[in-house]
Amino acid sequence: MYTRILGFAAVAACLAMPVSAAVALGDAAGSYSISPASSSIRFSIDKVGGGLNGAFARFKGSIRIDNSDVGRSQVNFTIFPESVGTGQGRIDAFLRSDAVFDAAKNPEIQFRSTSVTRTSDTTALVSGRLTARGKTFPEKFTAELGGLKAGTIKFHVTGKVLRSRYGMDVGTPIYSNIVDFDMTLTGKRG
Repeated sequence: MYTRILGFAAVAACLAMPVSAAVALGDAAGSYSISPASSSIRFSIDKVGGGLNGAFARFKGSIRIDNSDVGRSQVNFTIFPESVGTGQGRIDAFLRSDAVFDAAKNPEIQFRSTSVTRTSDTTALVSGRLTARGKTFPEKFTAELGGLKAGTIKFHVTGKVLRSRYGMDVGTPIYSNIVDFDMTLTGKRG
């Protein structure tokens, strides 16, 4: 469920650039590989009296920006849930267990875009199919272009996912059903 945000947001951000912007859409067109070393996928879940914050250390993805038709751009992303980290070993083990991610049986969370819609000069809405724990649902993420320089593109991606849809509703209502994603993604052309 976390992967969705990363991939499609990247495409949306690149596609949202205006003709008058410092970076032209034609300059962003092409294929990019997400660089985990210079990217981050963070999430948070509200809780009565506090909350839970974490991140994924392992993920991979690709983005193809179509200059002639933004809607045909594609984002594919995979997150490896065994890499989840909250800074608390007991909680990390619980998140990897069959109560939440079931990482042993479901080692990947995947997002595949189905459409990209420009929403402003620098933002786009990326829609796609997110698969986690063997369940697939449509999800949407917002991507904002952060820049393009020397074949490296940067963007900020945000979105919300209902964890109950994917069979990860343990702890509700003490913990919120809504997972907030906040990602900083860097893609390298090539």
